[in-house]
Amino acid sequence: MIMTYSDAYKKYKNDYGINKAMMNNELFKVAKGMYSDKKNIDLIAVYSKKYPNAIITLDSAFYYYKLTDNIPTKVNMAIARHARPIKDDDIIVSYIDDEIVDYGKTEVLVDDEKVNIYDKERLLVELIRKKNQMPFDYYKELISNYRKISDELDMAKIEKYMALFKNEVNIGNSLLREVF
Repeated sequence: MIMTYSDAYKKYKNDYGINKAMMNNELFKVAKGMYSDKKNIDLIAVYSKKYPNAIITLDSAFYYYKLTDNIPTKVNMAIARHARPIKDDDIIVSYIDDEIVDYGKTEVLVDDEKVNIYDKERLLVELIRKKNQMPFDYYKELISNYRKISDELDMAKIEKYMALFKNEVNIGNSLLREVF
């Protein structure tokens, strides 16, 4: 179970109890202000617990869905543009317009923790939008893996997500040309 410092403090009564639990390998510090009863825990679960209003996106989500085998060195999270900023060196933050940030958000279990993550359809639209901001080989790997699962994707969702970015006319053409 992942817990914040305040959760650990409540459980172990004080800092001495927390330190004693860590010395006895009952508790492990997994990030600043975050603890777990397991030594090895997925970082997306840790940071989802630390920032419950954020949504896992881009590289971290692509890796979770096994669309790439590139292990991200940082956790990619999306938050509403007007939300309290996340200042953490281990996180890459994408600020999304408040009205559309929750479109495509779904909940999955990672290491027995609930994690907010974008669905594959929203990620595909984001991939096409960010095409020019990522290495060509990485983009091609992701597109190739999306082609393999194209029959599993919900076209109605993809059309709905493309409509969110109607100012970007090339999204639909790129999707049809490169994936379907």
